[in-house]
Amino acid sequence: MSKTTLQFILLGLILVLAQVIVFNHICLFNVAVPMVFIYLIMRLPITLSLNWTLTVGFFLGLVVDVFSDTYGMNAIACTMLAMLKRPVLRLYVPREEDLTRPEPSMLSLGTAVFMKYLLTMTLIYCTLIFLIEAFTFFNPLQLVLRIIFSTLLSMFLMLGIDSIMTPRSEKRL
Repeated sequence: MSKTTLQFILLGLILVLAQVIVFNHICLFNVAVPMVFIYLIMRLPITLSLNWTLTVGFFLGLVVDVFSDTYGMNAIACTMLAMLKRPVLRLYVPREEDLTRPEPSMLSLGTAVFMKYLLTMTLIYCTLIFLIEAFTFFNPLQLVLRIIFSTLLSMFLMLGIDSIMTPRSEKRL
């Protein structure tokens, strides 16, 4: 196994443990739930085949489902997020050659592009997971509030994780 593969496995384990042990028990003002484990899907190398990306997304969601008692909801949403990863990235980076590294990050995309990419992906995931969870439009205001505030909270936390993941010697000023 390569060093990069081991780093992704370790990152996945840490994110899943953090999600299951800590973040699943946080619900700010009964609307915002942080979803940080999806950061792994967003950081998967663009060179990884679609089949592997979908497989990683599915199993990542399935592991969170097993420990969260959510009966496949995360598996569905993560698989869909993995499927949309490349098209969303192409919205902001038309040519893959423009990436300085194969993994999308603040360092490889730049701050503005990475924040747009992170916001779009997190919004897609939160919309999917809350629509699947609610399975109704009974209270649309509550649903929209949960989607917006969970997206913002998750994005803020993932920006912090990305900042931690970037080696100090490579950070831009």
